[in-house]
Amino acid sequence: MEASETSIKLYYNTEVEKLQMPEYGRNVLHMIEMLREIPDKAKRTEQAYAVVKVMECLNPQVHQQENYAQKLWDHLFMIAGYDLDIDAPYPVPVPEIVNSKPDPIALNTKPIRARHYGRNIESILDLIASEPEGEVKTAMIRSLAIYMRQQYLIWNKDTVSDATIFQDIERLSGGRVKVPEGIELSKISADASFSRPGMNLGFGGNGGGSGKSGKFKYRGKKGKK
Repeated sequence: MEASETSIKLYYNTEVEKLQMPEYGRNVLHMIEMLREIPDKAKRTEQAYAVVKVMECLNPQVHQQENYAQKLWDHLFMIAGYDLDIDAPYPVPVPEIVNSKPDPIALNTKPIRARHYGRNIESILDLIASEPEGEVKTAMIRSLAIYMRQQYLIWNKDTVSDATIFQDIERLSGGRVKVPEGIELSKISADASFSRPGMNLGFGGNGGGSGKSGKFKYRGKKGKK
């Protein structure tokens, strides 16, 4: 007796239609396709409510979103290709709006003239330059100089003179900000330390378990007693 030959065709996901929303699976797509075959609109709408309920069970995290019920119905129409004649409880989404892309955000391509100070320093200098001369502007310059000295010590040397910071202020501002004569910065303690961003995480109790604290200690000369 000869064995009958049978052919079995295997289907792969790469051979079938790509899912519009994979989180709901292909069975939901088949349910929606069957909705279209229901001739009566009232019955079709009733079954659409049942499909949305199934979608809610398959995607429970949708509850974390605002107006999640409307989003489920929007997803129903999106999976259906916006071609589904039912009486939905919410307005039918418009493909042009759903598929529209946000306007690109222009990147700031202006080079940073002093990376150890950062880009924001230049914006602060622009603000200070627009201030009228007086005690307020002098206080702003002094506060900025103290901050710039701190940033300088993080990324560069263990010590820096006030004159260097004042020169950087005038240079980065293009000469629009002049440091008043006689301005003095607060003294730095011999035990002061400055941390680079992301290096003082404190893992293991001493900065990542590597035995280093991630801090750069100021080793300037101690003041005379």
